[in-house]
Amino acid sequence: MNFLQLNDNQLIKQANYLNGEWQAGNKSITVSNPANGVNLGSIPVINEITLEQTIAAASNAFDTYSKTNTYQRSEWLLKWYNLILAAQDDLASILTQEQGKALAEAKGEILYAASFIKWFAEQINADHGLTLNSPVDNKQFHTRKQAVGVAALITPWNFPAAMITRKAAAALAAGCTIIIKPSELTPFTAIALVELAHRAGFPKGVINLVTGDAPMIGDALCHDQRVKKLSFTGSTPVGQKLFAQSATSLKRLSLELGGNAPFIIFADADLDAAIDALMISKFRNNGQTCVAANRIYVDQSLQQAFLTKLKAKLPSLTVGNGMDKNVLLGPLINQAAVDKVNNLVASAINAGAKLEYQADLSELSGPFFPVTLLSDITPDMAIAQQEIFGPVLAVQWFAQEDEVIKRANNTDAGLAAYFFSNNIHRCQRVAAALDYGIVGINDGMVSNAVSPFGGIKQSGLGREGGHTGLAEYQFIKAHCYGQLS
Repeated sequence: MNFLQLNDNQLIKQANYLNGEWQAGNKSITVSNPANGVNLGSIPVINEITLEQTIAAASNAFDTYSKTNTYQRSEWLLKWYNLILAAQDDLASILTQEQGKALAEAKGEILYAASFIKWFAEQINADHGLTLNSPVDNKQFHTRKQAVGVAALITPWNFPAAMITRKAAAALAAGCTIIIKPSELTPFTAIALVELAHRAGFPKGVINLVTGDAPMIGDALCHDQRVKKLSFTGSTPVGQKLFAQSATSLKRLSLELGGNAPFIIFADADLDAAIDALMISKFRNNGQTCVAANRIYVDQSLQQAFLTKLKAKLPSLTVGNGMDKNVLLGPLINQAAVDKVNNLVASAINAGAKLEYQADLSELSGPFFPVTLLSDITPDMAIAQQEIFGPVLAVQWFAQEDEVIKRANNTDAGLAAYFFSNNIHRCQRVAAALDYGIVGINDGMVSNAVSPFGGIKQSGLGREGGHTGLAEYQFIKAHCYGQLS
């Protein structure tokens, strides 16, 4: 293995975690640092027989784990949380080396990931059923919340820590056992988190981690009747495929899929605050987030002031290896990602967009993409219709509120939207009119453990985090008591 020096080298395992034990495999997949191509290590390719045994172990463990009281589950979760805090520097280093994001941002993700564990550890003890007033004499009606069963958690490469804990903490708090399938591009962050969960004392079979052939693993988890719940974060096409594959088992699903977030700046906005928030929303993880500002709409009266102020900030976005001091933006995840963004930019310019700014990265080699600002974008351009997933600002101008709302809603995506205005009446109107699961109002950061996260339309279904997060892993059982003799 070629990770830079860690305080705890035992966090790195070239193995899967199956029924409480780390197990290597015969075949493996190489994992590389996207910033420099260094081979970091390899992970096993699980076979169908071992995967079936893993599902069986999780199913058997559920019989016991689901009956443990909420205080015991909370205690295990809080131990896991504290171990993550103690190892946060190592976890951030692992994350940066395999994913690419700047080290300071990786540290922020680790703390964000830990916050979900603490939230659900505390939430579960306040979660309960109801006693219902009966319209019928001599009868009592109660409701009880119970864990749905084994939960499969399929997570992406762009937030390899937070997307695991947001799912796993809720599932474990609810009483589910879990099978984690991380991205093959960023598995070692997941492995380190599971190693810490092992040290926290969760019983055998409660937490499992598998890597390898994604289509085979996904197909098996979707069709197996013992897996009662599947939570997936990733692209819309893959989410649609998992949705279809799960139909035969009528599985409970949470799908957090692609976005195409509008970011609207009205004439009455605080322009400086709006631009600061835009920088956060757009350039977090180098634009590789599903809630990144994708279509930027600016009132035409602000055109010159907006471009002047924004251009002044862009040169400060230093690009390079995320482990290097002062670097703010790392590489994109691979060369295919660079090619996609480059094609979108070139297509927009050929169609009439104006290149306002582009950084010079001639001294860098690897899958890096320069910070780029385009203006005069039109709705028919591909860059306005697809997720960019890179450090490109694509700006459109508008004149009327009704016009921009219509343009903002003209997409199959419905995950996140943002707008800035100092008019409270406009804020109320626009927040209600935007067809999105999450709306940032004078704010560019919409994610927090206490708030539900999820989309509508082709951006998926279900909610993670917040007070609704537990419900995704529970079913409500109604009890009807007749007269007792």
